[in-house]
Amino acid sequence: MHGLTFIALLLLMSGCTVNPVTGEKQLSLIPESQEKSIGTQQYTPTLQTQGGRYYLDPELTRYVSDVGQKLAAVSDRPDLPYEFAVINSGTPNAWALPAGKIAINRGLLTELDNEAQLAAVLGHEIVHAAARHSVQRMQQGMLLSAGMAGLGMALSDNEYASMIMGGAALGSQIALAQYSQDHELEADRYGMQYMKAAGYDPQAAVELQEIFVRMSEGQQSGFIQGLFATHPPSQARVDANRRLVQEIGAGGRIGRDTYQKRLGYLEKHLPAYESEDKAMKLAKAKKYDQALGKINEAIRIEPDEARFYAFRGQLHEQKNATQKAQADYDKAVSLYPEMFSYRIQRGLHELELNNLEKARQDLTAANQVVPTSLAFLRLGDIAVQQNRRDDAIQYYSQAAKSEGEIAKEAQRKLAALTK
Repeated sequence: MHGLTFIALLLLMSGCTVNPVTGEKQLSLIPESQEKSIGTQQYTPTLQTQGGRYYLDPELTRYVSDVGQKLAAVSDRPDLPYEFAVINSGTPNAWALPAGKIAINRGLLTELDNEAQLAAVLGHEIVHAAARHSVQRMQQGMLLSAGMAGLGMALSDNEYASMIMGGAALGSQIALAQYSQDHELEADRYGMQYMKAAGYDPQAAVELQEIFVRMSEGQQSGFIQGLFATHPPSQARVDANRRLVQEIGAGGRIGRDTYQKRLGYLEKHLPAYESEDKAMKLAKAKKYDQALGKINEAIRIEPDEARFYAFRGQLHEQKNATQKAQADYDKAVSLYPEMFSYRIQRGLHELELNNLEKARQDLTAANQVVPTSLAFLRLGDIAVQQNRRDDAIQYYSQAAKSEGEIAKEAQRKLAALTK
């Protein structure tokens, strides 16, 4: 036993490295090459499971990226392949995957007042990436469970969340797992130092935490589900940030006018998303005609938003308006062909119409971006109808690895094929 303990200690010691941000020694079971691979592979699936890219205003994404790259350039790991994206979600949130893959929701952008506050958010997330906080959380999961199951986080309020399979779920688990208090304070501290080095007023980080505390006290549900679930605010963080400003000095770029100008398009079209929210509430209450009225309002305000058409297609399906549903799904896919959920919706609709080849193409395209048990199950059904027994067995086998009713259905169909 003593020998095994000694060997274990040697392995742990051999895995120790110096944190590139804090300078402290820490356990490192995941090498930097794997860290970069995880971030790169998981970025697109994670963006999509959280709402997809906000593609309607590419200038806004470039602006966010420019601010982020200024901060990344003065970080302790400027050589990471940083990327910054704006997610099409009204839930206020921001997150970082390993290797500097960072995203901020449009719902958080509209809560900020100036560029310095945006820099405070992005600087904070850059520290999470540079200090390998996500990797450390993954290691904790590995040590506790000998696998990634130790992360144990739900994906988000996404209708396909419970169906997402395999590696595609990992990115969202990392993005939505809660940071420790130490990691949050580190991200605040070093993020403010990055702000100062990049020419921004670190006082904006104090203002940001004050905003978050006020909103958490107001118990706004979007924040509870989003930002506050992963980055819990507190008066202690406000006070710590205030003390750091006294240490490093206030002053620097605020950029309120620039920020307000850059957010002009999004702010102008916010009523469209408010109408969508109302339409969704009406649909949940099965008031489909009223829901159609609200989503039509949204489309009149923003006619190039794919998510509006995808939702209207679902409403038309509820009313058995098959051709209208088909037109809406086609429109959603044409506007955002990479989005896995629109492909699933259209693929399922095509399957209902017995358009097997079109359904197969859409469900396959969806699985190439974000694999889901539902798409695997229905691809199995299509393969059976097309007399492709081996393919059906493969698809059902994949779906059977999931949980719930989809897994049970896949298991029954797999058993029937392999008798």
